[in-house]
Amino acid sequence: MRSKLVPDLAAAVDGVADGSTVLIGGFGLAGQPLALIDALLEQGASELTIVSNNAGNADFGIARLLANGRVHKVVCSFPRQSDSYVFDELYRAGKVELEVVPQGNLAERIRAGGAGIGGFFTPTGVGTLLAEGKETRVIDGRTYVLESPIRGDVALIGAYRGDQLGNLVYRKTSRNFNPMMATAATLTIASVREIVPVGFLDPEAVVTPGIFVDRVVAA
Repeated sequence: MRSKLVPDLAAAVDGVADGSTVLIGGFGLAGQPLALIDALLEQGASELTIVSNNAGNADFGIARLLANGRVHKVVCSFPRQSDSYVFDELYRAGKVELEVVPQGNLAERIRAGGAGIGGFFTPTGVGTLLAEGKETRVIDGRTYVLESPIRGDVALIGAYRGDQLGNLVYRKTSRNFNPMMATAATLTIASVREIVPVGFLDPEAVVTPGIFVDRVVAA
């Protein structure tokens, strides 16, 4: 089978186009593929829509993309925290768009995108600004709002170990959004701490099968 390994970070993000929707894994910094984000900054793609759990930390990772004017819109569940000052300043200045999605809805919208599901009804957000303009339906006496799937042109994910076929395992809480994002993008790029031989990973422990991964780089 074809190896998914690429020689370096520059090769990993080669071809990411302006205007792409980029899914970025991680929960805060846990499992966030910082090396791939830095490589994307160096690569030069702009007008990006970033889908992530939060809107960046301090002045690195997603915040660096924002600070360098590469991001057009952020879709996330947690846009404000003590060190999200880069996003906060840009948003208040009208330089970046924001779509807030409740965390459970964000996870399920990404999962739906990967599973080919056309949408789902959820009670989360009913009666709030987040439900404006969306279809609602009463099911068994409870009101639900229709949410649409999220798919990306690119997914940048971080894993613990991977083999040359793209099979991945994660370490503890670094698992978070990474596995579902891997399924929901046209091009999935994984940075791993360790490359292992094919057959080294216990098949029962593989979380992301290589069929969902296009490129693997050690970082």
